[in-house]
Amino acid sequence: MKVLNLQCAHQHEFEGWFGSEDDFVSQLGRGLVTCPLCGDAHIHKKLSAPRLNLRSGRHDMDAPSTVSVPMSNHAQSPELAALQARMLRALREVVANTEDVGERFADEARAMHSGETEHRNIRGQASPQEALAMLEEGIEVIALPMLPAVKETLQ
Repeated sequence: MKVLNLQCAHQHEFEGWFGSEDDFVSQLGRGLVTCPLCGDAHIHKKLSAPRLNLRSGRHDMDAPSTVSVPMSNHAQSPELAALQARMLRALREVVANTEDVGERFADEARAMHSGETEHRNIRGQASPQEALAMLEEGIEVIALPMLPAVKETLQ
């Protein structure tokens, strides 16, 4: 198993697990490796510290078990990584606790606002003009990014 530190063009860092280097290259070439946060397919490998098992076959207990490689200058801060993880969890919670009404979002929101249908948690698509019109009508809406990773379970 090959564990790689990856980064998209938007500087989101994540880990990818592959059977081999060839598997990674093959999947990358077919566009199957994408950022779990933004869905970007422009992915590159970052430097990582490989784990080298130097003790197998040797009885020298003082030999180091790992070799460290310094991280790149563009390493993601722990605070940014934590913020991205919280955002992804929050968006997944929205998806799990709302009904997707798709293109009917504006109509459904207006029907609930006017009392024609029962209030429920919904999500869907609306143009910026529709969203502005709903806000002017007193209908509370919020625009959220629907990232590919929000709808899927990360592996």
